[in-house]
Amino acid sequence: MPNPILGVLFHWIGGFASASFYVPYRRVRGWSWEIYWLIGGLFSWVFAPWIFASLQTKDLLGVLSAAPADIWGLCVMFGLLWGMGGLTYGLTMRYLGLGLGTAIALSLCAFFGTLMPPIVDGSFFTEILPTTHGQIVLFGLFLCLAGICVIGMGGASKNNDLTEEKRREVLKEFDLKKGIWVAVFCGLMSSCFAYGLASGAPVQKLSAAAGTDPLFVGLPVLCMVLLGGALTNIIWCGYLILKNKTAGEVTQTHAREDGTRPKIGVNYLLCALAGTTWYFQFFFYTMGESQMGSYGFSSWTLHMASIIIFSSLWGFALKEWKGSRRKTLTYVFAGLLLLIASTVVIGYGNYIGGAGGH
Repeated sequence: MPNPILGVLFHWIGGFASASFYVPYRRVRGWSWEIYWLIGGLFSWVFAPWIFASLQTKDLLGVLSAAPADIWGLCVMFGLLWGMGGLTYGLTMRYLGLGLGTAIALSLCAFFGTLMPPIVDGSFFTEILPTTHGQIVLFGLFLCLAGICVIGMGGASKNNDLTEEKRREVLKEFDLKKGIWVAVFCGLMSSCFAYGLASGAPVQKLSAAAGTDPLFVGLPVLCMVLLGGALTNIIWCGYLILKNKTAGEVTQTHAREDGTRPKIGVNYLLCALAGTTWYFQFFFYTMGESQMGSYGFSSWTLHMASIIIFSSLWGFALKEWKGSRRKTLTYVFAGLLLLIASTVVIGYGNYIGGAGGH
């Protein structure tokens, strides 16, 4: 029987992994972004998914080879689109700043990633909207969106705490019109990961039929979706490597022009750690989704809320909010409380629904 409380816990662990993966990258020395992102990404999108799926599922290759071609196509396509959303997140921050950019992009990602799959398959109108527990889960989604927006207000308030000179330095490319379009694109494309996972539902059944533990039936689908995401990121990083002529950094040991000296072995280990940690967000996501019963669609909201909660806490740990006014901190803490409340409400809605209506 599914256990929504355990599912929420798994989503929290996944959110912590997602919020933490970039920390090892901060200690990489002497490598350009495209180099360490690509090397770490190979662990995120290729090595870790296939290794853990091989260890935790039965007959992985047999299951994937039995998956229909159209399912493969949908999973890879949505993974590719999700990769585009991830790459444009940086542009969103550049044009709108942390506060406004995060609020728009992540709100759209949470909303569309949560609601569109059940709307498309029809279960939203037949199993979610008419039921009390379904309405409670939707209220949890509303709390999540509100929490994201309030934390976004905190980010905007933090920008206002800066001097005019610092503000121009941080947001020297601020462009509201362009930023809104990029943020909408980013949010919509990023939500495609949820569509890819939903498209892979038949593969989960194949894996279950092969004898895989219910906790891990979603791992083969991750292999498929992340192949699409890998394609997008590899193409972009490859373009930057050719443009910036940085390919030689992977073996370079002498100091660069900025004085940084690469430690090749350490850099590779840090990238492997960062990439594997990134993958764990979805490793635990699939475990959490397996425990949410017929309300698995709510997993995307739990995932987004958990990421933002732990990302904000990392911000405090790294002193990114140091010197902020009380008003700014009030926004942040209020947003965190709303996000925590959303995970509790969603978990409760799944619980009283009997994890499938039983």
